[in-house]
Order: sequence, then C-alpha cells, then structure tokens
Amino acid sequence: MKKSFLSHLDRGGQARMVDVGAKKITARYAKAAGVVKMKPATLKLLRSGKIKKGDAFTVAKTAGILAVKKTPELVPLCHPLPLDQIQIDFSDLPARDGVEIQVQVKTVSKTGVEIEALNGVLITALTLYDMAKSYDPGMTITDVKLIQKTGGKSDYAL
Repeated sequence: MKKSFLSHLDRGGQARMVDVGAKKITARYAKAAGVVKMKPATLKLLRSGKIKKGDAFTVAKTAGILAVKKTPELVPLCHPLPLDQIQIDFSDLPARDGVEIQVQVKTVSKTGVEIEALNGVLITALTLYDMAKSYDPGMTITDVKLIQKTGGKSDYAL
C-alpha cells in the first residue's frame, strides 16, 4: 500500500513546492470573503470618505489587489501565476456592524488561486483596519473563508 503524504512535504518531511509541470492548464477561479466588524459610527465615517487618511475603500481595494499579485512572495510555497482578473467588492452589513469583503480571482494556469483570493481578503481587511484604527481600535477581522473555487481536479462551493 502506498504511503500517503502531504503534497507540500517531500518523503523526508521537508517543505517543497509542488511540481505542477504535468498538470493541465485550465481556467481557475476562486472567491473568498471576510468581515471587518466595527462600530456603526465607524462604518458611517468610512462611507463618508471623511477620515484623516483619505478614501479608505479605494486604498484598501488597491492594497488587496497588490496582495493578490504578491502572494507567491509572501506565502513561500505558492506558485507565481498569470492573473487574468482580480475583483474586490465591499458590502455593508448593518445587522453585524461591519463590512464584508469579497475577492474574486481568475487565471488560466496549472494551479488554483484560492490562496491569492484569501490573501486579498486579509490585506484588504487589514488596510481598512489601519485606515480607521484611530476611530475604532476595537474593530475585528473575522469570518475569512473560501466561498468557491473552480478548475483543476475538483470544484468547491461553501
């Protein structure tokens, strides 16, 4: 019986980048989401665009896009990928006192973009926090998760 092992570990247990050379190139898509919880007054202030640091949503979106692009530089075993699309959207969550962030990433490649989408959510959220922390240091970043992925051997949807 063949002994199973994690794909990012060699047979000796050492970290390695997975060899994707034999994989087929397919369209890949991932959508991830997360929430930044804050006081209602903080959300109202962010939406007004009148915070000291400027337009928080534009800055956070730009940071998220850069994070997606730089994922292989930050997560050691990720492959650098040609990215076809990065989309970042914000939705107010008045009942939860916060903002939901959704990041969608597309590529045509040999491996998926789940980590890129999750990294985009985290850095977008962290940037929103940074932009508004002087008004609401009790904000929390929560519920970060993969919502959907397509392409490759298997699809996933939450």
